[in-house]
Amino acid sequence: MKGTIILKGNIIDTPTKDQFRCVENGYLVAVDNEIKGVFQELPAEYAKEEVTDYGNLLIIPGMYDMHVHAPQFVYRGLGLDMQLMQWLETYAFPTESRFSDEEYARTYYRAFVQTLKKNGTARAVVFGTIHVPAAEILMDIMEEEKVGGFAGKINMDTLCPDFLREDSQQSVADTREWLERNVSKRTLVKPAVTPRFIPTCTSQVLEGLGKLVKEYQVPVHSHISEDIGEMDIVRGRYPEYAHDGAVYDHFGLLTDKTVMAHFVYPAEEELELIRDRGVTIAHCPQSNGNVAAGIPPIRKMLDMGIKVGLGSDIAGGYSPCLFRAMSEAVYLSKLKWLESGKEEDFLSVPEAFYLGTKGGGQFFGKVGSFEEGYELDALVLDDTSLSVSLDHFSLTERLERLIHVGDDRNITARYVAGEKA
Repeated sequence: MKGTIILKGNIIDTPTKDQFRCVENGYLVAVDNEIKGVFQELPAEYAKEEVTDYGNLLIIPGMYDMHVHAPQFVYRGLGLDMQLMQWLETYAFPTESRFSDEEYARTYYRAFVQTLKKNGTARAVVFGTIHVPAAEILMDIMEEEKVGGFAGKINMDTLCPDFLREDSQQSVADTREWLERNVSKRTLVKPAVTPRFIPTCTSQVLEGLGKLVKEYQVPVHSHISEDIGEMDIVRGRYPEYAHDGAVYDHFGLLTDKTVMAHFVYPAEEELELIRDRGVTIAHCPQSNGNVAAGIPPIRKMLDMGIKVGLGSDIAGGYSPCLFRAMSEAVYLSKLKWLESGKEEDFLSVPEAFYLGTKGGGQFFGKVGSFEEGYELDALVLDDTSLSVSLDHFSLTERLERLIHVGDDRNITARYVAGEKA
């Protein structure tokens, strides 16, 4: 039993994507990890319960990193003047090979997870490497540090260096064994089937993974339509399919438990397929710019009813702070607005905040908002360091400024799944 948690402060969330909901000097009440509501006055039934009073600080929902590569934490901030495939060959593949060493994995995964925690991430969808022991180390550390979510042992059996190439049959067999051991082992962290992307997986592996997804009812995490070069490889290998989405769908890898990163160059029918399958798109604005992939049509996706969250995409993105992802989602959408001849509206700040909270949170269940019946994931933010006086700023202005210029130093407290973490 988690008991009753009552937080007092300036409470802000986005139950809908278009506007902030603010309660100044309000009360957020949760009982056994179930939010009972946000109240201006504390209901009488909770009068005898302990209240944690955060004064003039801001209380927001937890933030959710929908696409991040744990092993790439090692070289974040490097090679960002390269294009995608050159960057992978120079940094990603050689580094990932080192995670066959369990002590190396333990050292860097601990640092990675603690950095997510420090930056306010409540839950994340995480790429590992091909190495099963390292994937389990990553999951254990996430559970210990109370960073919830899904982690994956990745699959690669083609178009990758020999030192990372898996045998096709063994890749699927290892994934099955890993799922069997880990699908119910932890409370906060679960496994996700994680083919790196179509170019590095043969049809044999993709077919085998699709069967495992159906058998174990687990999420899928991968990349889709990210880069012109990547897409050309897929068209050459599967000329009978018009786009990446059709290939994934053929192998049973598009479900309402699927997260696909990027989606920079979607075809019209691919957008409809993603929407109809209930797939969540992880928008990674910092990475899309750094690896020169392009600017995805996020406004169009939202208008079509496609589910969208935000990802840091460490290390294509260099910052694990999801405030940066929110800020740069707005920035990149303005470039898309210009590219469209000022016809495709750019994102508002409430929309960017929604993507980083409830938009991504829906993938994990009822999290990312302070609506009744949701789980309690929350951050407490102290923005006093950003101004001599806060008197002349509204609550939404204070939050907007934190999104653009705040960082981990502004995070005072973090709650995940009804517990202070």
